[in-house]
Amino acid sequence: MYADRAENAQLWDVEGRRFIDFAGGIAVLNTGHLHPKVTAAVQAQLARFSHTAFQVAAYEPYIELCERLNAAAPFSADAKTILLTTGAEATENAVKIARAATGRSGVIAFSGGFHGRTLLALAMTGKVAPYKRRFGPMPGEIFHLPFPTQIGDATVRRSLDALAGLFAADVEVERNAAIIIEPVQGEGGFHVAPTELLQALRRICDEHGILLISDEVQSGFARTGRMFGIEHSHVEPDLVCVAKSLAGGFPLAGVIGRAEIMDALDPGGLGGTYGGSPVSCAAALAVLDVIEEEGLNARAEIIGAALRKRIEGYRDAGLPVANLRGLGAMIGFDVLGTDGVPDGTAAKAVCAAALEEGLIVLSCGAKGIRILVPLTASDAIIGEGLDIIERSLTAVAGFGL
Repeated sequence: MYADRAENAQLWDVEGRRFIDFAGGIAVLNTGHLHPKVTAAVQAQLARFSHTAFQVAAYEPYIELCERLNAAAPFSADAKTILLTTGAEATENAVKIARAATGRSGVIAFSGGFHGRTLLALAMTGKVAPYKRRFGPMPGEIFHLPFPTQIGDATVRRSLDALAGLFAADVEVERNAAIIIEPVQGEGGFHVAPTELLQALRRICDEHGILLISDEVQSGFARTGRMFGIEHSHVEPDLVCVAKSLAGGFPLAGVIGRAEIMDALDPGGLGGTYGGSPVSCAAALAVLDVIEEEGLNARAEIIGAALRKRIEGYRDAGLPVANLRGLGAMIGFDVLGTDGVPDGTAAKAVCAAALEEGLIVLSCGAKGIRILVPLTASDAIIGEGLDIIERSLTAVAGFGL
């Protein structure tokens, strides 16, 4: 389908068909398509100027946005922010900052994690197909641990044992600059990082001078019921990567870090021609206003509770769903095959059936479905979308997929 126009949680294609949007441009539209406040802010900025390159001629929206992100940082220390353009830029710059601040090179990530598609970000991404296949070799000194999905033997203990094994067999602990983790894995399946794991990582990082990076590209900006997903654990990271819903559909990303860490960089060491676009900054300031004024953190909790109740109802009615998970309105679940185990083909079939009925919803991980409905969506629209998922699950189960 080819988009023609959109409003809040609805989209119409060039043939006039209406769709409910449970994808949000892959977690970009927490405030919906064309929120009036965002649109007005963008139009006002466009009437002034569209681009200067911040390094050439600075502008107030960049500074104001950084100040607001610094104030929202999920750690108690003073913060500083650099603005960029994409999520991959955010994760790569976080690694550059960590390496400069520590004088070390090693980076530890997790299986199933997604940190972007540029080469260093791709090396950190914990999935070969389709992301890494045929694009090697990857940059060196990137190591992966199993992520504790709490399904089967994927436990916190297994992850921490693997970390100890990594330090013993592959890289001395003193050579590691950072550990990067998504508090809720995005593409990897909406698995929540257990608080026990985050606490252990914080303790290990503190003991050995390693920096903890929270990749909030998909989980940030009220999606989980908090401004940042890691806030649920009360664990404080050193660096935070942001993008996606930060600017309500306009390209913008950033790294928020403890000021003492950010100050380790040489002037001019970070930057980018389009980084912190004035138009995107204007949009982001409006997004932050909307999150506060419309109470979207609380709204995410309400939406999440409704999603959980309906999906649990699917399961109780005998539909092929399992492993319901997530935080706030960042909800995922697996689709079962005829053998009663999660099945990726069945999950994709549900998404395809839903699209035919007018719902855009995405798969995630190897065998799951993720829901990223705008937090500004009405209860009626959300209910209509959930009805379509129910019918799609019924149809797929009927075909024995």
